[in-house]
Amino acid sequence: MRLFGRSVPQRREVRAGPSAETETIPVSAENFLAFFGVGSPNLPNVTIDAALTVPAVACAVAFLSRTMAALPLHAYRQTKEAGPVRLTGRTAVTIHEFPNDLMDTFKFRQYFWQQVFTGGRGLAWIERNGSNIEALWPMDPRKVRVRRTGTEQVYHWESKKYPAADVIDVPFMLKADQVGHYGPINLAAKAIQLALAMNDYGSHFFAGGGVPPLALVGPMPQGPAAVQRALADVSAAIDEARKSDKPIVALPPGYKLEPIGFDPAKGQMTEARLLQIQEIARAYQMPPAFLQDLSRGTFSNVEQQDLHLVKHLVGQWAKALEGEMNLKLFGRSNSGRYVEHNLDGLQRGDFKSRIEGIARAIQTAQITPNEGRDLEGRPRHDNPAADELLVQGATVVLGTAPQPGIGHNGGPQLDNNGDGNEQQA
Repeated sequence: MRLFGRSVPQRREVRAGPSAETETIPVSAENFLAFFGVGSPNLPNVTIDAALTVPAVACAVAFLSRTMAALPLHAYRQTKEAGPVRLTGRTAVTIHEFPNDLMDTFKFRQYFWQQVFTGGRGLAWIERNGSNIEALWPMDPRKVRVRRTGTEQVYHWESKKYPAADVIDVPFMLKADQVGHYGPINLAAKAIQLALAMNDYGSHFFAGGGVPPLALVGPMPQGPAAVQRALADVSAAIDEARKSDKPIVALPPGYKLEPIGFDPAKGQMTEARLLQIQEIARAYQMPPAFLQDLSRGTFSNVEQQDLHLVKHLVGQWAKALEGEMNLKLFGRSNSGRYVEHNLDGLQRGDFKSRIEGIARAIQTAQITPNEGRDLEGRPRHDNPAADELLVQGATVVLGTAPQPGIGHNGGPQLDNNGDGNEQQA
């Protein structure tokens, strides 16, 4: 630097320590809040195994997978003469009872739906012997790679390639490329992350005897070693009080302990945990009552939630599996064969309503008496009339008169005196 024609040495600015301008100490709103524990740098990672440690997630996955697995699933053939007739043989046994040599139908479908409601995809390979279905084998979605070229889709599993026609594939939600998928745990990762964080905070809080993080306030001794000794003495005093179940902690004169952080009650931790149950219920489209959240439950709205579950959740997933199995098992040009769930199994809890419903169906010629007995698992009756459709005798075509001598209940018509003799005027 030159000043008045003379060269003056340039002095560099010397700072006493690191400043906010150095790269080692960045200053931003996020880092400032993180210093006080308000930021989100240390939130737990969300994996399937970690998510299942949240009771609401475990409840949703277990409830839905078991419910879907418990639904009766049969194979039928549509006929013009007798309507739908159940299939028999190897294919029917594979679908309804034993999909393979290692699993019954409940275990197979429970595993299948667990993959749908965790990772987001259920896969199963169809083993064929000509036109017969020999077995259904579950596939681990984590080890399957899906490749699509034009209209051809191939599944790579255990060093083999399987065409789409031999793989039952039910995704929770497909991505835009129609190959990848979204899972409920992935979609609700933030809500699950918050639930995990609250679980960790609560466990650490109560594991410490309910003592929150504390700050020692008072004249501190000089030197780092002296400070560490003072903190160790106070920590030992707190631990001793906790072990002896004494509510008193001895502190040096002039010192006091002040809590650091938020009080769980003031932070509405209980309310927040209830909110997380509702958030997870939304992720699975489940009524909260089935995640054991009855905070706002009544007799009437829980009953409506039961109907909502069958109509808007279980019925939809049942249709998704039925459509996939019908396409992959029987093909687009199948000869009237199809599979179908029986959703009536979900409504077997109320004995009185069930019996009244069956009786009404028999009296209105919707089912035969033997079909009604089949619904209850009772043996069929030998009387041929038990296989006939019955209807009340008073049901006549509109505008026609009842037959003479026939009453509204199908019996003899009585006069005003009740003796069947007509009175003359």
